[in-house]
Amino acid sequence: MTVTRAQPGLNASPRTARAINDRLALRLLQQEGPLTAAQLKELTGMSRPSVADLVERLQDSGLIEVVGESGAARRGPNARVYGIVAHRTHVAGLDVRIDSIGVEIADLLGRTQARADLAVPADADPARTIEAGVGLLLGAAAGKPLHTVAFGAPGLINPVTGRLSTHGELPGWHGDLVDEVRNRLGVPVLLENEVNLAAIAEQRERGGAAGDTFVLLWIGGGVGAALVLEGRLRRGNSGGAGEVGFLPISASGRLPTSTNCDDGFHGLVGSRGVCELARAHGLSAPGSDAAAAAAAVRSGTPAFLDELAARIAVGAAAVCAVLDPGQVVLAGEVGSAGGPDLAERVSARLSRLSPLRTEVRPTAVPAGPILRGAVITAMDSAQETLFTPAA
Repeated sequence: MTVTRAQPGLNASPRTARAINDRLALRLLQQEGPLTAAQLKELTGMSRPSVADLVERLQDSGLIEVVGESGAARRGPNARVYGIVAHRTHVAGLDVRIDSIGVEIADLLGRTQARADLAVPADADPARTIEAGVGLLLGAAAGKPLHTVAFGAPGLINPVTGRLSTHGELPGWHGDLVDEVRNRLGVPVLLENEVNLAAIAEQRERGGAAGDTFVLLWIGGGVGAALVLEGRLRRGNSGGAGEVGFLPISASGRLPTSTNCDDGFHGLVGSRGVCELARAHGLSAPGSDAAAAAAAVRSGTPAFLDELAARIAVGAAAVCAVLDPGQVVLAGEVGSAGGPDLAERVSARLSRLSPLRTEVRPTAVPAGPILRGAVITAMDSAQETLFTPAA
């Protein structure tokens, strides 16, 4: 445990000071796990009576409870171990793709309680898909109270309206599903670009350092990037920061259009392009979806991986030339499948294209990063509300 003394609430009114102290204690219980009153006193720098009052307030508010004792030899109030009442409410994360819907239910500390998935055929009726998506969410929740729901979806999120702006092949039912969940459940519903959520999960897994700067490059069925600069996710003026699939880089020499990025970077390293490249190298790559591309990468020859790395490095070099992030994380189905080997090959190629020193590494969250990012987003929002006890 890292002990950091604090002096919360200086020069504040008694009511404000209590609220600040309560929030600090709850954050410590979230980050460090269950603590005794003596440990809270040490970590906050508050007096013993102040900690006793704080513990009583938080228990009365239903936010913390006694979860054990610090040792069999010690008895009394200071030996009790307090923890957050994580089951008080729950949050949900949804990963909405072109061909599937994924749901994860978690408690107030982000611990997974249930997961569910639904395949969505290309010719599925939008109204039935929306109803099935709501049913999937409610079925996974299994009667548990939901405080906040967070969606991850492809496309641009309008920063003014909060609505999803789709383009090209993206279906229109995504935004309607968000609206239906909001209307049906009557709880806060958040919406975020799916690659941004993967970056949120990545940052949290890395410890969430305040000065953390990296670009997460998503290579899979779709191609995109998320920008975390000095610890903050950057979405851009119109919510389109990281739409690198539209970079004018292609094997055909043609250019992408505002509604189609097949002749952009997306066509070069997206799943279809990866499968075509695999077949050109004599590899078995039936189909052209993300799963087929990931399988091709896992069984790929050195020559195939070198050419794929060269393609990825071109897009990474373009991003680095503008942002100089110092770190590029390879994620998505293809990026995850390539692991450290592909990251090393991209790094070697990138070093020949760019004078900027850039570390390239595989994602730290290879499984379900969008769902995990959605749960973290919903959890943080719920805690922001619930971790502000009445003074």
